Amino acid sequence: MRLPNSAFHWIRVQTFCYATERKELLEETMENLLGEADEYSEDESVGEHGNVMTILEARLTHQRQYRKLFTDLGPEIRGWILSDLDNRIDEDCVFYIRLDKQKAVQGIYEPAHHGDVIAITGKVQAHPARKEVAARVLSEFLADVDHSSAASS
Repeated sequence: MRLPNSAFHWIRVQTFCYATERKELLEETMENLLGEADEYSEDESVGEHGNVMTILEARLTHQRQYRKLFTDLGPEIRGWILSDLDNRIDEDCVFYIRLDKQKAVQGIYEPAHHGDVIAITGKVQAHPARKEVAARVLSEFLADVDHSSAASS
């Protein structure tokens, strides 16, 4: 089993902007986290209590974008992902992590276990497409990002 040239087929980053939040601030937070995404989209939606919200979504499809994202998340998040890898990838080779949205606005990236999040999902390039192969691909990708980050420091 050889490793692919890229760790992901795609990554999607999504968050909800509620009426009480400044959309421009969340757009800036997404841009700081992602840099240049292939596509940004905004959709209006109505919550169960009739409140209007905006769904902000970005899609990444290039290796340099994936590296930037995981480099910017920092060594603590990368280490946390590695320590919880079995729970971060599903049987369809899709990676999941949720970041605390309010902390991300401040430039601090921490895993979240509540609903006010920036959700990051990505289809890992695993051949054959099995969870354990996807875990190895992601683990090696994160190790490479760690190595590159340490070398440039």
